[in-house]
Amino acid sequence: MASFAKFGNDLYTGERSFNIVGRRKLWYLIAAAMILIAVVGPFARGGFVFGIEFTGGSEFVVSNVASQDQNLATEAVGSVVPAAVPKVSTVGTDGIRVQTDQLTSDETRAVRGSLATAYSVPETEVTASFIGPTWGKDITGQALRALVVFLVLAAAVMAIYFRTWKMSAAAMVALLHDLIITAGIYGITGFEITPAAVIGFLTILGYSLYDTVVVFDKIRENTSEDGPGSRRTFADSVNLAVNQTLVRSINTSVVAALPVASILFIGAFVLGAGTLRDISLALLIGILVGTYSTIFIAAPLYAQLRSGEPAIRKRDKKALATKANAQSSDADVESVTA
Repeated sequence: MASFAKFGNDLYTGERSFNIVGRRKLWYLIAAAMILIAVVGPFARGGFVFGIEFTGGSEFVVSNVASQDQNLATEAVGSVVPAAVPKVSTVGTDGIRVQTDQLTSDETRAVRGSLATAYSVPETEVTASFIGPTWGKDITGQALRALVVFLVLAAAVMAIYFRTWKMSAAAMVALLHDLIITAGIYGITGFEITPAAVIGFLTILGYSLYDTVVVFDKIRENTSEDGPGSRRTFADSVNLAVNQTLVRSINTSVVAALPVASILFIGAFVLGAGTLRDISLALLIGILVGTYSTIFIAAPLYAQLRSGEPAIRKRDKKALATKANAQSSDADVESVTA
């Protein structure tokens, strides 16, 4: 623990430093590869899997079953509607959920009876509901509008707070990076995208934005302290800020990821609760990806966007000259001492 604390202190003082900003091309290449996999992967396996809330369809829930054998549900639905391709999952420790395409009223009644017979429960223990395709389209539209509104408002607030659109642009690129990769992992693994997952997507964007704001605050503090005699270039100050907040970002991510991972395990494997699983999976992926994007995408990209400004270039030139003169003076002193 003491050594880790010293490690963090060395990063903060600059005694030890990782060249994160200077190696930005490597981080961009890694991010581009992950985005490519996230975009191509889901379509290579047949596309995204959307929940019944988006596509519409019929849903049956069988309660108080003695056995959670999912094959019984598949056979029960197939005996009534052979063309149906049911999606069967467990609910808690004594429930079965069955989702199908939209069924007629007669087919719904027949499937209820078949499921009750298959699991040896009264028909009253089988609930049936359906969601129309129009409602699903409305939900999809609202989710997309919520995402766009969130990004626009977040970009505007960051531009006003930091008084530069370039910080806002770097943060938005990092947010889109997080969203694409998170959605891609959902598509590659075959997890359904449900309203709960969408809530998780929006939540991780907020987490990533919070982490980015903390790092950008430190960047603004460092760059504002660089006077005419500073030996640090603009990129050096940005890199120092990233190193100073590195341990904090890692600690925050670990503390946030552990309970989310526990919720994911309980929701997916213990309780069989789809809502818990969907939200926690999005949160877990987003926490990990968001931490990466803040450190390796947002900060280096901001330094790159500012590096071409005449004032920054002039200051960097002066800082490099000051550093060279200081190193030359130190070398002369060492030579005389020797």
